[in-house]
Amino acid sequence: MTPQTFIAKWGAPDGVPGPAFALNEEQGAQSHFLDLCELLGVPKPGTHEGYLFEEKSQVIGGKTGYADVVMRGSFAWENKAPGKNLDSALKQLLTYSLALANPPILVVSDRLTIRVHTQFTGHPSETHTVGLYELDQPEKLALLRRIWTAPQSFKPKQTSRDITEAAAQSFAQLADSLRQRGQAPEKVSHFLTQCVFSFFAEDVGLLPSRMFERLLANQHASAERLSQGLAQLFGTMRSGGLFGVDDIPWFNGGLFKTVDVPPLTTTDLKPLREAAALNWSAIDPSIFGTLFERGLDPTKRSQLGAHYTDPATIERIIGPVIRQPLLSKWELVSLDIQALQAKSIKKNDKHHREASARFIGWLQELAAYRALDPACGSGNFLYLALKCLKDIEHHSHLQAADLGLDRQTDLVTGPHNVLGIELNEYAAELARVTVWIGELQWRIDHGYEFKTNPVLDTLDHSLADVER
Repeated sequence: MTPQTFIAKWGAPDGVPGPAFALNEEQGAQSHFLDLCELLGVPKPGTHEGYLFEEKSQVIGGKTGYADVVMRGSFAWENKAPGKNLDSALKQLLTYSLALANPPILVVSDRLTIRVHTQFTGHPSETHTVGLYELDQPEKLALLRRIWTAPQSFKPKQTSRDITEAAAQSFAQLADSLRQRGQAPEKVSHFLTQCVFSFFAEDVGLLPSRMFERLLANQHASAERLSQGLAQLFGTMRSGGLFGVDDIPWFNGGLFKTVDVPPLTTTDLKPLREAAALNWSAIDPSIFGTLFERGLDPTKRSQLGAHYTDPATIERIIGPVIRQPLLSKWELVSLDIQALQAKSIKKNDKHHREASARFIGWLQELAAYRALDPACGSGNFLYLALKCLKDIEHHSHLQAADLGLDRQTDLVTGPHNVLGIELNEYAAELARVTVWIGELQWRIDHGYEFKTNPVLDTLDHSLADVER
């Protein structure tokens, strides 16, 4: 098949629809993919193990969805009819990526556009887009062919750790500059922590229209006016509302309870603008807190070795203490559900309701679970414990769906599951931000919508909360 033949069949060149243009989603999914394989000269599904057209599977809220094609260890692909929302298609793929063995490449297409999303562990996600009418360009065909022939070539060169270290370095320089001009260290730290979270919120779409970056990039405003603008924005994020013509969500969480922006100079704006150019959505929460604490609190720089526990060491605790016991419990619960479902004749009969109640009971147990770090530092353990709990819950949702239960509309695990004790306020605030960012990143990576009203859970717990 030539590019011209493929375009004529699946598009509407010169305004004249091709013979396959009007096929609905189900009719066109497999035939479009088979034609694309022929065009690219790559194997078709079924030619080797682990490469197949997927069956339908349950996703969020009892709905059904499917990845049209899966090549285990390489990619998952979903085709939609022309004009369908590809962002929604990607979220759908993400919700059952775990069940598909977490392929590093997720592809969504409405036949007019093919979008390739990378999901390599420890690396920022990247997107490559190829339009139907670009398929006569050799470089575009070569890019798509690599999905089959060289999937690892899509792995970004920069790691999430690289981005985190670059961000921490920029903020350490700015913190030094502000402190040298006599600004109180706690004021500097709080302001920069607010900036850190705002950069992240902007890059994941919680702040509209790259607002924070555009505000800093305003070359016509003085440093004094920009300081005022930042204070106004943070104040709006505290309770939600309009900032200019943009509607800002209610963030809450305590981070914006106090807004006290230090006077900025033109020199201060340079590192802020450089930081704005980074991909904050890819920040690595497992090292984030420690690196930023070292930069924002000068008394901690010489204590990094004593104050930092690396993720691999933390996993040696989380594995036997949290993951393994909970997965063992879930295995027993799933056996109960399986036995009840085997007795069920139809949906919503007595046995099906008992199976559903057993699953809800398991979710209530996860919701009530607490992980405590009595000297939490800047939150590395808390983040990894939260991630572990969310992974376990997500895993149980997928298995429950396979056993015939409806998927719940959202997860019950969240920042409330982790508690920390920390006397140093620098570290405590960074620990809260680490947990918030980790929660939001996890939801993005697994296709769950952000929670709102508020976006952030309050994490200022009392001693009574810890004792419970």
